[in-house]
Amino acid sequence: MGHYLAARACGVKVLRFAFGFGKVLWARRHGRDGTEWAISAFPLGGYVKMLDEREGEVAAGDLPRAFNRQSVGRRAFIVAAGPAANFLLAIVLYWFLFMSGVTELKPRLGPPPPGTPAALAGIGEGMTVRAVNGRIIDTWQQLRWEVLRRALDKEPLQLEVITSQREVGVYRFDSDRFDLEELEKDPLRLLGLVLYRPRLPAVVGRVLPDSAAEQAGFRDGDRVLAIDGKAIAEWSELAATARAAAGRGLSFEVERDGRRLQLSAIPRLSEEGGHKLGRLGLMVKEGNDDASAMTVVISYGPFESVSRALEQTWDTSILSFRMIGRMLTGELSWKNLSGPVTIADYAGQSARLGVSYYLRFIALISISLGVLNLLPVPVLDGGHLMYYLIEFLKGGPVSERALEIGQQIGFALLALLMAFAFYNDINRLVSG
Repeated sequence: MGHYLAARACGVKVLRFAFGFGKVLWARRHGRDGTEWAISAFPLGGYVKMLDEREGEVAAGDLPRAFNRQSVGRRAFIVAAGPAANFLLAIVLYWFLFMSGVTELKPRLGPPPPGTPAALAGIGEGMTVRAVNGRIIDTWQQLRWEVLRRALDKEPLQLEVITSQREVGVYRFDSDRFDLEELEKDPLRLLGLVLYRPRLPAVVGRVLPDSAAEQAGFRDGDRVLAIDGKAIAEWSELAATARAAAGRGLSFEVERDGRRLQLSAIPRLSEEGGHKLGRLGLMVKEGNDDASAMTVVISYGPFESVSRALEQTWDTSILSFRMIGRMLTGELSWKNLSGPVTIADYAGQSARLGVSYYLRFIALISISLGVLNLLPVPVLDGGHLMYYLIEFLKGGPVSERALEIGQQIGFALLALLMAFAFYNDINRLVSG
């Protein structure tokens, strides 16, 4: 849509606006130029086809409206409008979320696993992280984000925390703890920083649709008394048992409306941070006190929300560029690359969690597309912008031979990128 609107603003005639690629399945013409709006067979993106002498004959009266007849500045504007629209969508979504209020997990720490850097440093249960290397944070996601940023630079970490006694403490971690090959896993867990979880009774608050728990017959309000004959006192015990039993059947003793029932379920295999886990699809029932102990509502005014949205989009974009750079230099594993299968899976998961999670996921994907399209690879928008910069500097267009070679290289690189992405998708499916 960014390309389309920019082309219209520059007076360029748009022949087709297509959702997907390949054979056109459905099409309708609309507008004074008779632009064809089409749905194609392969729904992996889309394109805008503009009037261009390089792709066919152009009537004499339409020559001023051909894309190739535009100035280099106008062509660059039309091409750049695509990625710009991706970033703009993310900004609008973040602005809406920040203004309407987003419920986030507090950066409150649970007991660190023995032997981890956090345990050796003296981190204790109930501490709340207030700042990372001097930068104030309010949520668990911000903590994860700041740790990831420092990890990429192998930069030492300094956490400023507030203890349960309301005292301020400072803890430092050496940068040699960070292994870039391990970043596909949770960087917080590498340090032993785990989320605080209150001790909750094993009462089901919600059964996720299309989950193993729903198929087993679980209902909201069920209290789990035992699993495979072992008594369950807290929700954490239920969750730990399910995580360790991926693909293996479990027998549950459940109390429902004063009656005891026997249910059987097989936790589905999933992967999180490089670890294979079992998932039942149950969410714990929380009281108001439990929720307030774990969550915080982040909300800003309309003007501050704009600056926050800009900052979030900028930070995410820069981090994406840096991670791509580390992949190209071999410092970061290509396993971090995901394709359409993983994206569709995560989209479904975020949608089941709620509207705000889904919108945040869409914003992240939109930023990723903007970053990808700005890479200086021929056939991508960034490649075209690179050609226009060369044309501007030399005072003339790039030769047809150079364009042809660039196209071949660009298609090869893009095919390689897609192959890696699909391989990772298939590998995740096979391994769970």
